[in-house]
Amino acid sequence: MSEIDDAIERADREAFTRQPPKTLKGQIGYLLKQLGSAKAVAQEIGVTADSVNRYRRGARKHARADVAAKINDAVRARWQPQVRKRRQKQAATATGITVETRARFGYTAPVGTTDDGRFRRLTVHLPPAYAQRLFDARNAGASDQQMRGIIAEGFKEIYFQDGGGRATGLSDVTLNDIDYLDLDY
Repeated sequence: MSEIDDAIERADREAFTRQPPKTLKGQIGYLLKQLGSAKAVAQEIGVTADSVNRYRRGARKHARADVAAKINDAVRARWQPQVRKRRQKQAATATGITVETRARFGYTAPVGTTDDGRFRRLTVHLPPAYAQRLFDARNAGASDQQMRGIIAEGFKEIYFQDGGGRATGLSDVTLNDIDYLDLDY
């Protein structure tokens, strides 16, 4: 997963109306309902189907730490898809998306100005159109670089050019060396 995928996933998880199952038996039961068979769950988490059945029956109460983390991630990735979809639709049509990041921004500007990239810490609210483009790109399997381009374009328009009121000669903004990136919608 990319940094932007991770940020979208974290933002989605903040919208959960109920917490996912916490016990190993509950998590395996949920995955079995979602994926349909012990074999499919076993492939997802990297164990044998027999191990999945032992977890389901309660014969094995604890999984290895790496397997437990995979199980937890698999459950959270599938938890409350309708809540996720509704919240993303609201961001893409009405509220927009807030991006908080510390990253190196580079840009192409007119001769005589500096275009040296430098680290900036920015929190910028992007309009719904950028949220829609970001979600569409993610759902279409876009690369991390393509999603960075969408966010950088939003930063160019909203932050650097202030909606067309300044820096009109700025032609291209790039988002590089992300220290951290967080999304809220």
